[in-house]
Amino acid sequence: MSQRLEELRRSARAGRAVVAVPITLIVVVTVIDVLAPPHIHLGPLLVAAPAITAIFGGPWMTGLVAGLSVLAQAVIAVLRDRDELFSANHQAQIAALVLVGASLVIFCVLREHRARELTQVRYVSETAQRVVLRPLPKQIGPLRVASLYLAAEAEAQIGGDLYAVARTTSGTRLIVGDVRGKGMTAVGDAALLLGAFRGAAHRQANMIELVTYLDRSVCWDLAEPGETDRSGETFITATILDIPDRGTRVDMIDCGHPPPVLLRDARATAIDTYQPAPPLGLGDLAHRRYHVDTFQFEVGDLLLLYTDGVIEARDSTGAFYPLTERITGWTEADPEAFLRRLRRDLLDHVGGRLGDDAAMIAIGRTPTSPA
Repeated sequence: MSQRLEELRRSARAGRAVVAVPITLIVVVTVIDVLAPPHIHLGPLLVAAPAITAIFGGPWMTGLVAGLSVLAQAVIAVLRDRDELFSANHQAQIAALVLVGASLVIFCVLREHRARELTQVRYVSETAQRVVLRPLPKQIGPLRVASLYLAAEAEAQIGGDLYAVARTTSGTRLIVGDVRGKGMTAVGDAALLLGAFRGAAHRQANMIELVTYLDRSVCWDLAEPGETDRSGETFITATILDIPDRGTRVDMIDCGHPPPVLLRDARATAIDTYQPAPPLGLGDLAHRRYHVDTFQFEVGDLLLLYTDGVIEARDSTGAFYPLTERITGWTEADPEAFLRRLRRDLLDHVGGRLGDDAAMIAIGRTPTSPA
């Protein structure tokens, strides 16, 4: 809240500074018009002052500048044409200034109302996203963890990107996924899967039992009474990992999700799956045969989990973001520092604006395990 108030104060100070531009324009036009020869009339240029103010100012500031423009036109009429005070020409110019000024004030009122609505919608969207995606702790057992969520700059859109972590008696389980679609339906599906994961991941079930339960939970939700038939249309890609506290072996089941990337000795390698599973929630359309893949995750390695918003980010030429090629050679060992650099590089690639939401988790292993 304090940050928002500070931003509003800075915006107000900037607005007061910029308002000097239209006021200076009014003064300059008035002085030149009064001193200019009779055949030169600059009064119509006064309409630019409230138009410029409406770009950055609110209705009160725009109305004030519009009133000053009308007053300036009246001063020009008095000082230039004393014999024909307020001639038809000056009356027409004053009427035009009043009409344009009133229209700009109405425009500013409607714009501020729309801006307040968008601010409220975005606030609700961000709140819902924070409820679904709880912040990950920086230290989970022997793991150092950093997470980052980049929302696409679209009005009132909430993505279905998800991630969560759960501790077991012997290690840490993580999930990262992406719901097909956007909006509140995607958020509801993501919340369902995350709730099922948090409720079951800490149990002593093996990875195949866990993923089978997650798939059934998504399918059961789609079959609930009152739900529209979304079978085959709604699914969730996901990668589930089981990282033991001791040892270097990591178990993984990939359900149609982009593979994790392992950064070792500044060399990035995608963790390929030999038997990838179908996405969660396809039900009878998929033969649920899960295979547990394994790979080595050693001290000094950095493991990156992400959603397709990262690798499907396009630059101005339409080229996708080449994740493994771009991060090869990076030497950041701290997960937070690594994600900060990845964020800058990704936004530079797309020109500052993503076309889809992107979630990233960077994981490092500490040299010693806790007791």
